Amino acid sequence: MSRLHTPASVDIAPAGSQSLLNAVKAQLGAVPNMFRVISNSPAALEGYLSLNGALGKGSLDAQTRERIALAVAEFNGCSYCLSAHSFLGKNKARLDDAEIAANRDGRSHDAKAEAALRFALKVVEARGHVSDADISDVRLAGYSDAEIVEIVLHVALNTLTNYVNEVARTAVDFPAITARRAA
Repeated sequence: MSRLHTPASVDIAPAGSQSLLNAVKAQLGAVPNMFRVISNSPAALEGYLSLNGALGKGSLDAQTRERIALAVAEFNGCSYCLSAHSFLGKNKARLDDAEIAANRDGRSHDAKAEAALRFALKVVEARGHVSDADISDVRLAGYSDAEIVEIVLHVALNTLTNYVNEVARTAVDFPAITARRAA
């Protein structure tokens, strides 16, 4: 059971969140619990959706974005996000089960994607204090400065949702996956 209020429907969410939740429903076909928890603060929901939407228009493809989400969720021990991104990775980004398992460990069957995951996890582990060699390695793998910035922002966005879901203990409404690294 969630420790924070999870509006049972869009109609009982705060008025300032209702149109945003309806947009989520139009896009996803449902309103996952995480969005309903975040909707307690219309400003927080708007901020999250705005950053997520902007990054969706960035240079990183959907597969790389989902790979980063999986690696960060596993690192942070967030079973809600791990469940959501395993589902999205498989059904939206078309990652196979072996790739999803590798991504959870910060690896990939694609060498360039693996470089992004290694860098993303260094950002998480070092709380942003990465080395010059870390930057050089991700550049050598073929990532531009714009893409490096996007990797960092995807780490931040996913850390944000990991923290919200762990604080709230958001009820998992995707096929459940348990993080190996429990918080």
